[in-house]
Parts: sequence; C-alpha cells; structure tokens
Amino acid sequence: MSRQVTILGAGLVGSLLAIILRKRGYEVTIYERRPDMRSAAISAGKSINLAMSARGWKALELAGLKEEMEPIAIPMYGRYLHQPDGNTAFQPYGKNNEAIYSVSRGELNKKLMTLAEKQGANIHFEHRCTQVEVASNKLHFQHDNQEKIVQADLLFGADGAFSALRESYTHMPRVNCDQVYLEYGYKELCILAGKNSEWVMEKNALHIWPRGKYMMIALPNTDGTFTCTLFMPFEGEMSFEKLKTEQDVTALFDKQFADAKALMPGLLEDFFTNPTSALITTHIFPWHYKDKSALIGDAAHAIVPFYGQGMNAGFEDCTILAGLLDSSLSEPALSDSRSGEGRGEVNWAQLLNEYEARRKPNGDAVAQLALLNFTEMRDKVADPMFLERKKIEKELGKRYPEQFVSVYEMVSFSHTPYNTAIQCIQAQDRLLQRIMNEGDFFVNAGNDGFCQSLGEWVTEYHNTVQQLDFGNEA
Repeated sequence: MSRQVTILGAGLVGSLLAIILRKRGYEVTIYERRPDMRSAAISAGKSINLAMSARGWKALELAGLKEEMEPIAIPMYGRYLHQPDGNTAFQPYGKNNEAIYSVSRGELNKKLMTLAEKQGANIHFEHRCTQVEVASNKLHFQHDNQEKIVQADLLFGADGAFSALRESYTHMPRVNCDQVYLEYGYKELCILAGKNSEWVMEKNALHIWPRGKYMMIALPNTDGTFTCTLFMPFEGEMSFEKLKTEQDVTALFDKQFADAKALMPGLLEDFFTNPTSALITTHIFPWHYKDKSALIGDAAHAIVPFYGQGMNAGFEDCTILAGLLDSSLSEPALSDSRSGEGRGEVNWAQLLNEYEARRKPNGDAVAQLALLNFTEMRDKVADPMFLERKKIEKELGKRYPEQFVSVYEMVSFSHTPYNTAIQCIQAQDRLLQRIMNEGDFFVNAGNDGFCQSLGEWVTEYHNTVQQLDFGNEA
C-alpha cells in the first residue's frame, strides 16, 4: 500500500516534488504558510530572478513543464560587464553558445502549483507550521488564529531556509547544523522597458556592475524590464547603513552605476520601499529521520544566489529522489499512474538513506561554489588577467573537448555532481596558471613547440581528474 505523503511548502521544490510523487501513485497533501500567490500579490523586493540551467530543465522535463516554460525563459549567453568609466565587455558562459535562462520565479511557481493540483495534490494555504514532533510525525500549524495538528505518514520538508522540519530536527540528539549569514544584504530594484516594451540593454545576458566590495546585477524579463539586485555589506564604509537619504543613494548611483541610473526612474522609490534582505547558507546532517521524513531543497541546503544554482540544486534533489524511487519499484513508474497498484513495496528507510548519501556531499559543494562565485562576480570579473583566463578556458574546451571542461560549464551545462566539479578547481587553477606563465596564450598557440607542451599539460590534467566520479547525478 502506498504511503500518504505530506509536504511542507508549496514553493518551487515542494510543488515539483508533489507532481513527481503523484505521477507515481502517491496521495499528496501540501501545507503552505503563504496565501495562494495565484490570487494574491507576490511580496515585493524578495524575488531574485531565477537562472535556469541544465539541472533545472531536466527536472521540468520530468514534470512535463519544459515545453511550457521554454517560451517565457530568456537565454543569457554570458556576463555583460559594466565598468565605472562606462566601458563594457561581454564574457561568454560556454564555448559553444550555451546559455543559462532568466525565468520568473513567480510564474514558474504558479505553473508548478497548478500542475500539482491538476495531478491530484491538495494544497492548503495559510498554514504556518510551528513545530514537528519528529518521532511521531505530528505537525502543529497555525491557521485562522487557531492551532491545528496533523498526523503525517511520510513527510518532506520543502519549506525553505527556515524550514520548520529542519528546526525540529535540530532538537534531536546527534544532529549537526549551522547557519551562516553573509555580511552582505541585497535589495531589489528595476530597470524599466523602453518604447513598445523593448529591452534597453542587451537582452540575452546577465548584466553585472562589479565594484570590488559590492555589486549590482540585472536579469531580463519577458516584459522588457530588468530585475536588478544590489548587493552590499550591511555595515561599513560603503554599505546599506550609509545610504540613509535620497541624496546618498543618488550620489552612489551617479558615481558607480550611472548607465543604469539613467534607466531607473523609479530608483529612489524602489530603494526606500523594497526591503534589504539577508543572505544565508545552511548545513545540517542528517537530512532524514528513519523512514518517516526528509529535507529537500533549501530546507536541506540553503545557499547564496551567486551561482544561480539554488533552484537547480533543489530540482536536482527531486530528480535524484525520483530516480531512486523508480529503481526501487519492481515495475517502471507510469507517467500518469494514480493507483500505484501492482508494484513492489518501497523500503523508504533505505531509499531516504541513499538519497541523503548521494545529495548531502553535493549540497555542501554547491554551497561552497556559490560563495566562491560571489568573489568572482564582485571582484575578479573586472580584472584583465581573469578575463584572459576565461578566454583561454574557452579555447582549451574547443581544442580538447574530451579532456577539458571548465568548472562553470560542469556546474551549469551538465549533470556532473557538484562535489566532482568543486574538486576540479585546484587542478584547473594549476593548469591555467602554468599556461599563463608562458606569456600570451593566443600568440604562443601558433608555436608548434608550445602546442606540443600544451597537449601534454592538458593530458596530465585530464589524468588527474579522471580519478574523480564524473557520473551524472541526473
């Protein structure tokens, strides 16, 4: 007999998980603390655009939403850098015109919730979970100013960085957990569309204004606007605490973001209306409790947004869980099954243990990758030597496609485990530094002797990383 599944959180991961489980015959009930966003305004100022990459598309394909989302996803083929002096530069993401995609968080979440309901999941909104009795799977909710207790059979916590299930896990013995805030916060701003809803900057790029200790980014929207996010320290010489008046904000943007300011007539209203939000990284172990419950998505591994992998990592959790579930059944899952009849019983204790073993190292790795990419976006992308290195990476990928793939491409354009990708960083650093120590790569590339040495160096690198597990996660 199939387990009855309860999911905390009807966000992106919770809704996707509900679709996956319903397609495999499980009864699914979701409890969401917020009102239904399909009939209520989404909270302003906290909607950092999503950057959909290969892992996210794979999960949407699994859910049957890929084709529906593709027309409203805007490809971004690289970083478009804006320097303080007005100069710009374009830095491609991939070597073969690969792209990540700007997607509206709200629109995607609405579509996932609607599809979950069409598949038969029940969603209860405005139910705030205050406590989970982990051993018994009793859930305590606040709803309409009253306490409500629900008995769960199989429970998934997909309720974000401040998950009620995660918090309840921390009160059990032998649970290790931590949460670390960056000293930086973020504030959402907006660049308006031009005439006839035209984009006033390059549409197919992620725009970055790198300024050393702070930065601003902008992602395109289908209505011609750009969602901008300003990242700054909360405190210090150049920080949010110093931007107290309209004159303070105007002076900063006149000096550091002049080209953007000219396109932001609502800058001051946005700045003083939208909240300044925090950035958090969380770790916890274990991720599950016996055969009763498990954490997934941000509830298991909240990360900062600088690699654009938060949603992608959460969606990949769902993909891996689906694969483990299918492999544990005696017959393949039927895409539209409702009954779950005629299949073998799932050993959920074993399945959740395997899910945790496979995903925990990758959750830790993507958190570290996101923090490393923050430094890259904020500081390094304005460095000529760093830009030269990126050009060499692309050329190596073209010359030696079977031996060299950049870490960024592993993360964004493949299903290589995050934990494998991060282990390649030091080896790639050594290889690239060795090449750059020889002088101008693109001049040297015309020299037969250099090319022979280059081939030997790349082979040496390849042999080193081949010892790692490059098996696809999805």
